[in-house]
Amino acid sequence: MAHLQPDSPYATERYADTTKSVEFSSDAKAKFDALLERYPTKEAALLPALHLAQEEFGWISPEVMVYLGTLLELEPAKVFGVVSFYNMYNQKPVGKHHVQVCTNLSCMIRNAYDIYDRCLEKLGLHPGETTKDGRITVTEVECLGSCGTAPVVQINNDYHENASVESIDKLLDTLK
Repeated sequence: MAHLQPDSPYATERYADTTKSVEFSSDAKAKFDALLERYPTKEAALLPALHLAQEEFGWISPEVMVYLGTLLELEPAKVFGVVSFYNMYNQKPVGKHHVQVCTNLSCMIRNAYDIYDRCLEKLGLHPGETTKDGRITVTEVECLGSCGTAPVVQINNDYHENASVESIDKLLDTLK
């Protein structure tokens, strides 16, 4: 089984660099403004705003959390709490193909760790790493909400249910 090392909550890369700033492009800012009109409060728009920010910036950096907090009139800690709760928000840059292997109970019982280990072995990665060409990132996730079709692997926005070591081998070969 892969050696798991969760990120330290005290790691310096979790803090925003105040010398860097981010800003939505004019198109993304227009989408953000339209989002605000659909929700009763700014805080209620946080999840879709995070999705928009991830589309725009590729991941949710500490600077993005501060930026969204400012736009939504929320403390950055509140934004971080939401980002760190959900596995759909990337807190680090990821490759073109983000391979997420669910290892929650149902998936674990059905050999998810064998699938996870095979992904790492085949790609020559350690947990959470991205291939040198920036193509593929492999991460372990707590739950993808597909227990009835366990084990499940999510690649970007696509679910691959009833996965096996053999099926993941073939699937990884198709990622370009």
